[in-house]
Amino acid sequence: MPSALITGITGQDGPYLAELLLEKGYDVYGLMRGQNNPKRAMVERELPDVKILTGDLTDQSSLMRALNDSNPAEVYNLGAISFVAYSWENAKVTSDVTGMGVLNLLEAVRLHGGDDPRAVKFYQASSSEMFGKVQQVPQTEDTLLWPRSPYGVSKVYGHYMTINYRESYGMHASSGILFNHESPRRGPEFVTRKVSQAVARIKLGLQDELVMGNLDAQRDWGFAGDYVEAMWLMLQQENGDDYVVSTDETHTIRELLDLAFAHAGIEDWERYVRQDPAFMRPAEVDLLIGDSSKAREVLGWKPKVNFPELVAMMVDSDLAEQKKLAGL
Repeated sequence: MPSALITGITGQDGPYLAELLLEKGYDVYGLMRGQNNPKRAMVERELPDVKILTGDLTDQSSLMRALNDSNPAEVYNLGAISFVAYSWENAKVTSDVTGMGVLNLLEAVRLHGGDDPRAVKFYQASSSEMFGKVQQVPQTEDTLLWPRSPYGVSKVYGHYMTINYRESYGMHASSGILFNHESPRRGPEFVTRKVSQAVARIKLGLQDELVMGNLDAQRDWGFAGDYVEAMWLMLQQENGDDYVVSTDETHTIRELLDLAFAHAGIEDWERYVRQDPAFMRPAEVDLLIGDSSKAREVLGWKPKVNFPELVAMMVDSDLAEQKKLAGL
């Protein structure tokens, strides 16, 4: 039975990836930061077959211990401080975890592999936020990176370090340049979940308004459950490489609001939505849209859930959750 180690097991993507690997017969280990992690109980409840290890991306010795304990054939680095707005407030912490953490894990994997640099296949979760001030539409693997946030800058560092370890040591190291991917598991601080949760609460009479930032920003949104399959497929190739993973479609925040409120049976959403400059980014990323033709041709991957289906899925999930919480 092959073994896999996933960092960021408590995030959105980690559980979807763990479920996929368990279905394929993997022995799955999840790296978690700290003994008292508040999400540990959730992982133990929802993923009882995942073996939890403790470690920290900023502490290479703990990563070495985790690799020794799990002896993985594949390592998926999903761990990061991933909320873009937070990265301006805590740029150094974001850089240490999201940037330097990649180097720490790559070096730990390299040392663990010993004389065989390809002994452990490595996946790095890169991000469309690396494109930032986009220099090409749509964005491909070769588009110039121009990040517009400390988070984006940190992801660029991790992305290029992954390429460097692949080229310098011959490691099987791949980067998935994932565009925005959402699900009912998304944290409520992210705009899609913020909207779906607020729509559910407004529909149930538990909330009066939704406060938003830029309604005209455009994103390429897909379903996280689809995107983790692309991660796995990258590590099944003969050699490591970089791949854009996206739906190749773009939608505005206004379209997100249209679909979410309409699915809940509310047609006129403007009476419930208020804009606040506090939610505007210091440097906005206006248009992100991917060209995933390489992933489709080489990996045989394509998204299964479209944007309206994704929004409906999230609103339905939040309606059920809010009803339960409110005892309705």
